[in-house]
Amino acid sequence: MDEIAAEIGVSKTVLYRYFSDKNDLIRATMQRFIELTLMPRVYEAISLDAAEYELVRSAMAAYVGTVDEDPEVYRFIMGNGSGQSSLAEFEKLFAEVVSTVIVDKGRERGAKTEGAMLWSYVLVGGIQLATHWWTTDKTMSREEVIDYLTMMAWSAIEGMMRAGGSREIFNARSHVLPDPKSDGTFA
Repeated sequence: MDEIAAEIGVSKTVLYRYFSDKNDLIRATMQRFIELTLMPRVYEAISLDAAEYELVRSAMAAYVGTVDEDPEVYRFIMGNGSGQSSLAEFEKLFAEVVSTVIVDKGRERGAKTEGAMLWSYVLVGGIQLATHWWTTDKTMSREEVIDYLTMMAWSAIEGMMRAGGSREIFNARSHVLPDPKSDGTFA
């Protein structure tokens, strides 16, 4: 709190007029970042009039790009346990948005969508955790992270659609990884 007060040029007393304690400040910071920075960019990305793959890629680019532009704020709000209720609200909101897109796009194609909320939480949680890891271990470029996250998310979505959203169809199929061709590519 001393460092924050010094950074913004006020005393701790003034800071405590607005925030009851450190946890209150963390919650406010988290809500502001999520509501004014992160979610508008992700909403804009998934609201594009584009093909499904482009929507997935633009959402990844928006999320990763936003985090990369201000990783200290992101790590601060995501790494502090005191704001877990705000973080859980954000994750729920984000999963609901992703689920809505999956349901809309799945129904357009005649797929079952009963698993959409579960799929959404898997996607949101995996992307969030991977991005959080990346903010502290920058062994990949932003573009590589976007490429790999897009590959993972798109492969999951494509797999769900191949089975028409049906767990029965999915379970009835054999699941074998492709073997490499003689030129080192995969079928």
